[in-house]
Amino acid sequence: MMSMVLSLQIITAFLFITATASSAPSGFTMDLIHRRTNSSSSRRSSNTDDDQLRSSPYADIFFETSEYLMKLKIGTPPVEMEAILDTGSEIIWTQCLPCLNCYYQRNPIFDPSKSSTYKQKQCNTPDQSSCDYALLYGDQSYSKGSLATETLTIQSTSGHSYVMPETVIGCSHNSSGFLTTASGIVGLSWTSLSLISQMGKNMLGAFSYCFSPEGTSKINFGSNAIVSGDGTVSTTMFTKKEKPGFYYLNLDAVSVGETRVETLGTPFHAVDGNMVIDSGTTFTYLPASYCSLVRESVEKVVTAERVTYANDDTLCYKTDTMDIFPVITMHFSGGADLVLDKNNTYMANGQAICLMIMCGPMTPIAEEAVFGNRAQNNFLVGYDHSSLLVSFKPTVCGVTEDKPRDSTSAASFLQFNIKFVLFIFVLSLIRL
Repeated sequence: MMSMVLSLQIITAFLFITATASSAPSGFTMDLIHRRTNSSSSRRSSNTDDDQLRSSPYADIFFETSEYLMKLKIGTPPVEMEAILDTGSEIIWTQCLPCLNCYYQRNPIFDPSKSSTYKQKQCNTPDQSSCDYALLYGDQSYSKGSLATETLTIQSTSGHSYVMPETVIGCSHNSSGFLTTASGIVGLSWTSLSLISQMGKNMLGAFSYCFSPEGTSKINFGSNAIVSGDGTVSTTMFTKKEKPGFYYLNLDAVSVGETRVETLGTPFHAVDGNMVIDSGTTFTYLPASYCSLVRESVEKVVTAERVTYANDDTLCYKTDTMDIFPVITMHFSGGADLVLDKNNTYMANGQAICLMIMCGPMTPIAEEAVFGNRAQNNFLVGYDHSSLLVSFKPTVCGVTEDKPRDSTSAASFLQFNIKFVLFIFVLSLIRL
């Protein structure tokens, strides 16, 4: 999906709900496959204490066109749900019957009437009894529905289940504008209704993922989410009162080969966060004025013939090799220098290769600066609420053990890039 949450309007006093956990394991791991309660509730697992020490719960996640989807189960009996993994979203929601206006999804739409654990939240306000929500995303897609509590189930490597009863979810009866076949979204933001918040204190407010451009990758929660070891760099995460759900990083500069383009002296410069890191947005976006400086630095290095596309200002060159392109490094505050693989920043598009750093916001209401999921490929990325750090470790994602990342040939990304050709076309239409 091309979306990043811009605003969340939950039309209910239920905004301030929090959740705790009393018996969940201290950490768990979910496999990702490449293809986007109330205070007294507890998080229970069917595992014994010994099982919890020997194994980690997991769920399959796969890549679909532009985002990473996570497989989990909802309801009693459990029904499989595929949802976009989105650090820029504040709620877990799925399309539900009856559906007044729903987009196509791969799995059957969830039917709450068939679940014995589904319970709609009651707000008891003068004008309504249900707790309604409305979500608007940066690409102008939206979801509207009612808040409820329901049981979520995530699988485990031991074959047992990690069960989250009385989890607050959104049951969407009106959703549109999503370029996905997912059932909904799993929000992983700061706010109280996100998945990581509802897992409770035992998860330490920590999670990490490793996005693979193909094959299987991982997402970890709790004690298993610690990112450390050779090559790890960390930078401070920030929040902003006006947009409390986002994880902001502070970008100090971008290097194009040996040329360092500083944010200092530009309107983009900040010390308290100027760029959202978002797993639910595909590409990386920079403010137009600063982005033009980065593009000019690329143009000075690449001498191949320019290629232009109608209604699209993406910087593209007629070539079949990435060898002619400069390496791009993102310099985040605290000395976190992220040297990006060329496949993180460039993409084959037919007989051309294009820079996948976009100038200006995706839409007029979207954030100007976003560090998207393609740029995060083959990094183990960890979020730690307790230390307020985001950590990056170069990793060959999709293998059973972390391995030092080597240069990857463009050919290995061929299938991944083909899927994006149509996506770029759709993106150009949206940005009109």
